[in-house]
Amino acid sequence: MKLVSWNVNGLRAVMKKGFMDFFKTVDADIFCLQEIKLQEGQIELDLPGYHSYWNYAEKKGYSGTAIFTKERPLSVDYGLGLEEHDSEGRLIALEFPGFYIVNVYTPNSQHGLLRLAYRLLWEDRLLEYIQELDKVKPVILCGDLNVAHQEIDLKNPKANRKNSGFTPEERGKISDFLASGFVDTFRHFHPEQAGHYSWWSYRSNCRQKNIGWRIDYFIASNRLIERMQSASIHTDVLGSDHCPVELHLAR
Repeated sequence: MKLVSWNVNGLRAVMKKGFMDFFKTVDADIFCLQEIKLQEGQIELDLPGYHSYWNYAEKKGYSGTAIFTKERPLSVDYGLGLEEHDSEGRLIALEFPGFYIVNVYTPNSQHGLLRLAYRLLWEDRLLEYIQELDKVKPVILCGDLNVAHQEIDLKNPKANRKNSGFTPEERGKISDFLASGFVDTFRHFHPEQAGHYSWWSYRSNCRQKNIGWRIDYFIASNRLIERMQSASIHTDVLGSDHCPVELHLAR
Protein backbone atom coordinates (compact mmCIF):
# COMPACT_ATOMS: atom_id res chain seq x y z
CA MET A 1 0.00 0.00 0.00
CA LYS A 2 1.41 3.36 -1.06
CA LEU A 3 0.64 6.55 0.88
CA VAL A 4 1.71 10.02 -0.28
CA SER A 5 1.48 13.40 1.43
CA TRP A 6 2.17 16.80 -0.12
CA ASN A 7 1.79 20.41 0.98
CA VAL A 8 0.94 21.86 -2.41
CA ASN A 9 0.87 25.52 -1.29
CA GLY A 10 -2.20 26.15 -3.41
CA LEU A 11 -3.80 23.29 -5.34
CA ARG A 12 -5.00 25.50 -8.20
CA ALA A 13 -1.46 26.83 -8.64
CA VAL A 14 0.21 23.42 -8.58
CA MET A 15 -2.30 22.04 -11.07
CA LYS A 16 -0.59 24.31 -13.60
CA LYS A 17 2.83 22.93 -12.63
CA GLY A 18 2.47 19.21 -13.26
CA PHE A 19 0.39 18.01 -10.32
CA MET A 20 -1.66 15.54 -12.35
CA ASP A 21 1.44 14.09 -14.01
CA PHE A 22 2.87 13.23 -10.60
CA PHE A 23 -0.48 12.07 -9.24
CA LYS A 24 -0.93 9.60 -12.09
CA THR A 25 2.69 8.43 -12.06
CA VAL A 26 2.92 7.81 -8.31
CA ASP A 27 -0.44 5.95 -8.31
CA ALA A 28 -0.88 6.20 -4.54
CA ASP A 29 -3.56 4.25 -2.70
CA ILE A 30 -4.02 7.25 -0.39
CA PHE A 31 -2.93 10.77 -1.38
CA CYS A 32 -3.08 13.53 1.26
CA LEU A 33 -2.81 17.26 0.58
CA GLN A 34 -2.23 20.24 2.81
CA GLU A 35 -2.56 23.98 2.18
CA ILE A 36 -5.00 23.54 -0.70
CA LYS A 37 -5.98 27.23 -0.42
CA LEU A 38 -9.42 26.98 -1.99
CA GLN A 39 -13.14 26.77 -1.26
CA GLU A 40 -15.73 24.27 -2.41
CA GLY A 41 -16.48 24.64 -6.12
CA GLN A 42 -13.27 26.50 -6.98
CA ILE A 43 -11.63 23.56 -8.74
CA GLU A 44 -12.74 20.80 -11.09
CA LEU A 45 -10.68 17.69 -10.37
CA ASP A 46 -11.39 14.44 -12.20
CA LEU A 47 -9.83 11.53 -10.30
CA PRO A 48 -11.33 8.26 -11.59
CA GLY A 49 -11.02 5.45 -9.08
CA TYR A 50 -10.65 7.75 -6.06
CA HIS A 51 -12.96 8.92 -3.32
CA SER A 52 -12.30 12.57 -2.38
CA TYR A 53 -12.60 14.27 1.02
CA TRP A 54 -12.09 17.99 1.58
CA ASN A 55 -11.77 20.24 4.61
CA TYR A 56 -11.84 23.89 3.58
CA ALA A 57 -10.78 26.82 5.72
CA GLU A 58 -13.40 29.48 6.38
CA LYS A 59 -10.87 32.12 5.29
CA LYS A 60 -10.62 32.21 1.51
CA GLY A 61 -7.32 31.26 -0.11
CA TYR A 62 -5.91 29.89 3.13
CA SER A 63 -4.94 26.54 4.66
CA GLY A 64 -7.21 23.54 4.02
CA THR A 65 -6.65 19.80 3.54
CA ALA A 66 -7.82 17.00 1.25
CA ILE A 67 -7.50 13.22 0.92
CA PHE A 68 -7.96 11.10 -2.21
CA THR A 69 -8.27 7.36 -1.55
CA LYS A 70 -8.89 4.32 -3.74
CA GLU A 71 -10.60 2.44 -0.91
CA ARG A 72 -13.74 3.91 0.59
CA PRO A 73 -13.13 4.56 4.31
CA LEU A 74 -15.27 3.13 7.08
CA SER A 75 -15.65 6.58 8.63
CA VAL A 76 -14.57 10.19 8.09
CA ASP A 77 -13.87 12.89 10.67
CA TYR A 78 -13.04 16.56 10.17
CA GLY A 79 -11.22 18.65 12.76
CA LEU A 80 -10.35 18.24 16.42
CA GLY A 81 -13.78 19.09 17.79
CA LEU A 82 -12.74 22.55 19.02
CA GLU A 83 -14.00 25.60 17.17
CA GLU A 84 -10.82 27.62 17.54
CA HIS A 85 -8.88 24.85 15.78
CA ASP A 86 -11.43 23.70 13.24
CA SER A 87 -12.20 26.87 11.27
CA GLU A 88 -8.95 26.58 9.31
CA GLY A 89 -9.59 23.15 7.72
CA ARG A 90 -6.44 21.61 9.15
CA LEU A 91 -7.41 17.97 9.75
CA ILE A 92 -9.12 15.05 8.05
CA ALA A 93 -9.16 11.54 9.56
CA LEU A 94 -10.21 8.44 7.65
CA GLU A 95 -10.80 5.03 9.20
CA PHE A 96 -9.86 1.86 7.31
CA PRO A 97 -10.06 -1.76 8.49
CA GLY A 98 -6.42 -1.87 9.63
CA PHE A 99 -5.67 1.71 10.68
CA TYR A 100 -6.67 5.35 10.82
CA ILE A 101 -4.94 7.93 8.65
CA VAL A 102 -4.94 11.50 9.97
CA ASN A 103 -3.92 14.20 7.51
CA VAL A 104 -2.92 17.48 9.20
CA TYR A 105 -1.59 20.93 8.41
CA THR A 106 -0.09 22.11 11.69
CA PRO A 107 -0.31 25.85 12.41
CA ASN A 108 2.91 27.77 11.84
CA SER A 109 4.20 29.66 14.88
CA GLN A 110 4.84 32.61 12.54
CA HIS A 111 7.59 35.20 12.45
CA GLY A 112 8.42 36.42 15.94
CA LEU A 113 6.61 33.33 17.33
CA LEU A 114 3.38 35.34 17.45
CA ARG A 115 1.31 32.17 17.21
CA LEU A 116 3.48 29.83 19.29
CA ALA A 117 1.04 29.61 22.21
CA TYR A 118 -1.83 28.71 19.87
CA ARG A 119 0.30 26.17 18.08
CA LEU A 120 1.29 24.45 21.36
CA LEU A 121 -2.39 24.16 22.30
CA TRP A 122 -3.00 22.55 18.90
CA GLU A 123 -0.18 20.06 19.60
CA ASP A 124 -1.68 19.04 22.94
CA ARG A 125 -5.17 18.60 21.50
CA LEU A 126 -3.86 16.69 18.47
CA LEU A 127 -1.96 14.24 20.67
CA GLU A 128 -5.08 13.64 22.76
CA TYR A 129 -7.09 13.05 19.59
CA ILE A 130 -4.54 10.62 18.13
CA GLN A 131 -4.20 8.71 21.38
CA GLU A 132 -7.97 8.21 21.52
CA LEU A 133 -7.95 6.80 17.99
CA ASP A 134 -4.93 4.65 18.79
CA LYS A 135 -6.90 2.89 21.50
CA VAL A 136 -9.19 1.57 18.75
CA LYS A 137 -6.64 0.72 16.04
CA PRO A 138 -3.18 1.91 14.85
CA VAL A 139 -2.84 5.45 13.53
CA ILE A 140 -0.80 7.00 10.73
CA LEU A 141 -0.35 10.76 11.10
CA CYS A 142 0.85 12.57 8.00
CA GLY A 143 1.23 16.07 6.69
CA ASP A 144 3.09 19.33 7.14
CA LEU A 145 3.88 19.37 10.86
CA ASN A 146 5.81 22.65 10.60
CA VAL A 147 8.70 21.46 12.76
CA ALA A 148 12.16 20.06 12.13
CA HIS A 149 12.54 17.56 14.94
CA GLN A 150 16.31 17.10 15.15
CA GLU A 151 19.37 19.03 14.01
CA ILE A 152 19.79 16.52 11.18
CA ASP A 153 16.41 17.66 9.85
CA LEU A 154 17.48 21.12 8.68
CA LYS A 155 20.51 22.64 7.02
CA ASN A 156 21.32 25.36 9.56
CA PRO A 157 20.20 24.27 13.03
CA LYS A 158 22.34 26.68 15.06
CA ALA A 159 21.02 29.73 13.22
CA ASN A 160 17.40 28.64 13.67
CA ARG A 161 17.17 27.65 17.34
CA LYS A 162 14.86 30.56 18.18
CA ASN A 163 12.94 30.54 14.91
CA SER A 164 9.50 29.18 14.11
CA GLY A 165 9.66 25.46 13.41
CA PHE A 166 12.80 24.76 15.44
CA THR A 167 12.11 26.15 18.91
CA PRO A 168 12.70 23.90 21.93
CA GLU A 169 8.96 24.00 22.62
CA GLU A 170 7.97 22.75 19.16
CA ARG A 171 10.69 20.11 19.05
CA GLY A 172 9.69 18.98 22.52
CA LYS A 173 6.11 18.41 21.41
CA ILE A 174 7.12 16.06 18.61
CA SER A 175 9.52 14.27 20.98
CA ASP A 176 6.63 13.76 23.41
CA PHE A 177 4.43 12.54 20.56
CA LEU A 178 6.95 9.93 19.44
CA ALA A 179 7.65 8.83 23.01
CA SER A 180 3.97 8.05 23.50
CA GLY A 181 4.15 5.09 21.12
CA PHE A 182 4.85 6.37 17.61
CA VAL A 183 7.68 6.29 15.07
CA ASP A 184 8.98 8.84 12.56
CA THR A 185 8.89 6.53 9.55
CA PHE A 186 11.53 8.32 7.49
CA ARG A 187 14.03 8.31 10.37
CA HIS A 188 13.22 4.64 11.02
CA PHE A 189 14.58 3.78 7.59
CA HIS A 190 17.20 6.56 7.34
CA PRO A 191 18.41 7.20 10.90
CA GLU A 192 21.72 8.91 10.09
CA GLN A 193 21.18 10.41 6.64
CA ALA A 194 21.48 14.20 6.57
CA GLY A 195 20.52 16.49 3.70
CA HIS A 196 17.02 15.02 3.21
CA TYR A 197 14.52 17.88 3.28
CA SER A 198 10.91 18.45 2.24
CA TRP A 199 10.66 22.27 2.33
CA TRP A 200 12.87 25.06 1.02
CA SER A 201 12.38 28.81 1.26
CA TYR A 202 11.74 30.54 -2.04
CA ARG A 203 14.48 33.01 -1.09
CA SER A 204 18.09 32.94 -2.24
CA ASN A 205 17.84 29.80 -4.40
CA CYS A 206 17.52 27.66 -1.29
CA ARG A 207 16.14 24.67 -3.15
CA GLN A 208 18.95 24.66 -5.70
CA LYS A 209 21.45 24.86 -2.83
CA ASN A 210 19.48 22.29 -0.78
CA ILE A 211 19.21 24.67 2.17
CA GLY A 212 16.04 23.08 3.51
CA TRP A 213 14.02 21.63 6.35
CA ARG A 214 12.33 18.25 6.78
CA ILE A 215 8.94 19.27 8.15
CA ASP A 216 6.62 16.86 6.28
CA TYR A 217 6.12 13.49 7.91
CA PHE A 218 4.51 10.11 8.11
CA ILE A 219 4.36 9.17 11.80
CA ALA A 220 2.91 5.76 12.64
CA SER A 221 1.89 3.76 15.68
CA ASN A 222 4.75 1.53 16.77
CA ARG A 223 2.67 -1.58 16.15
CA LEU A 224 2.66 -0.76 12.43
CA ILE A 225 6.46 -1.01 12.22
CA GLU A 226 6.32 -4.62 11.02
CA ARG A 227 4.13 -3.53 8.08
CA MET A 228 6.38 -0.61 7.09
CA GLN A 229 8.41 -1.34 3.94
CA SER A 230 9.98 2.01 3.01
CA ALA A 231 9.75 5.77 3.47
CA SER A 232 11.02 8.35 0.97
CA ILE A 233 11.01 12.01 -0.05
CA HIS A 234 10.32 13.06 -3.66
CA THR A 235 12.84 15.91 -3.80
CA ASP A 236 12.69 15.92 -7.62
CA VAL A 237 8.99 16.88 -7.70
CA LEU A 238 8.55 20.61 -8.18
CA GLY A 239 5.52 22.90 -8.16
CA SER A 240 5.44 23.87 -4.47
CA ASP A 241 7.95 25.03 -1.85
CA HIS A 242 7.35 21.57 -0.32
CA CYS A 243 7.85 18.22 -2.04
CA PRO A 244 5.83 15.02 -1.54
CA VAL A 245 6.74 12.38 1.04
CA GLU A 246 5.82 8.71 0.78
CA LEU A 247 5.29 5.64 2.94
CA HIS A 248 4.89 2.03 1.82
CA LEU A 249 3.00 -0.44 3.99
CA ALA A 250 2.50 -4.15 3.49
CA ARG A 251 -1.18 -4.94 3.09
